[in-house]
Amino acid sequence: MPIALVPMTAQRFPAWQERCRAAYETDLIAAGETPHAAAQKATESLERAFPAGAPTTENAVFDLVHDTSGAVGYLWVGRDSSGDETSWWVWDVVVEAEHRGKGYGRAAMRLAEEHARSAGARTLGLSVFGDNTTARALYESVGYEITTVKMRKQL
Repeated sequence: MPIALVPMTAQRFPAWQERCRAAYETDLIAAGETPHAAAQKATESLERAFPAGAPTTENAVFDLVHDTSGAVGYLWVGRDSSGDETSWWVWDVVVEAEHRGKGYGRAAMRLAEEHARSAGARTLGLSVFGDNTTARALYESVGYEITTVKMRKQL
């Protein structure tokens, strides 16, 4: 396997959390949220997921580490918000731009499945913004199926 999941250190976690929050806020604004609403939603989402300010077994954050290239990205996987302990979610997965196109995204998704399955998951879901065609193609190629579609038209 080209990469491994390495639990994110407590020292790296705050910077990761801020990066994740900022990226989610940017995506929400691009999807039509007001800057204020996007900032609030992104902040509240991470506060709900990590109330103690650290990952847990039910909300795990990993560095994606290649044996010679070092960290090539990160993965956040945990239980979904349905209350069903067997339903898990890929909350965020990123392969850094300079490492894309090398199969790390596909490997990260396999590792997410293995991690979730080992924790008792029977399903693994995710959400992807509609304009992220590269990610959508990857997810479909590894067996994810569309379950809902949200659409909007600017007036």
